[in-house]
Amino acid sequence: MIQVDHIIKSFDGTQVLQGISTVFEKGKTNLIIGQSGSGKTVFLKCLLGLFQTDSGKILFENKAISEMTVNERSVLRQEIGMVFQGSALFDSMTVEENIMFPMQMFTDKENDEIRDRANEVIKRVNLINANEKFPDEISGGMKKRVAIARSIVMNPKYLFCDEPNSGLDPKTAILIDNLIQEITSEYNITTVINSHDMNSVMEIGEKIVFLLNGKKAWEGTKEDIFTTENEAVSNFVYSSDLFKKVREMYLKT
Repeated sequence: MIQVDHIIKSFDGTQVLQGISTVFEKGKTNLIIGQSGSGKTVFLKCLLGLFQTDSGKILFENKAISEMTVNERSVLRQEIGMVFQGSALFDSMTVEENIMFPMQMFTDKENDEIRDRANEVIKRVNLINANEKFPDEISGGMKKRVAIARSIVMNPKYLFCDEPNSGLDPKTAILIDNLIQEITSEYNITTVINSHDMNSVMEIGEKIVFLLNGKKAWEGTKEDIFTTENEAVSNFVYSSDLFKKVREMYLKT
């Protein structure tokens, strides 16, 4: 579980995050949504510890990042898995080598044990027979699977995903969404996803935080979002005719 307690973050005197408080629960897919400039990326970087907040606290299992020792922060970093927007694979490494990399860097395990673990997660994300392929030899959807496999190879407690569906066709995007949700539930991970994809919101939004101009304007579940009277989130989510029709159908049932 990750608790966010009234965090504020400014750049050059301008508050980008204005007193955000929320809780991201373990074993659930927690989505951060909002239009461009709403503060989503800054919020995610604060959660990751890449930005230090001006005030407020971010707590991992009731321990504030700001109160952690250097050693405790180092341990926390190894408990975090990250799926980057562009997958961020090493072009000169094979699929298997990309997935093995975190364990080679941050553990003292023998190479055979690392390879065995890498193959476990390769199987879990359905990348059979792709071990020896290089990133430029596989599709965008497969690259995302490699990125997910690499992010879970060290059995993280926390998984962060930055626009995991970026650049994918709708069908592949849904498969990646479902894979992330399955892994979150199976491994009982606290998963936080930064997304602008409304399909993801409707598909896997077990907890949704909507940001507007640096503030938390709404939070709830994918079911709540169909019936919300919050005008700002409704205008954002139902900006297309398709989602307006989906909402109308949901309210009729």
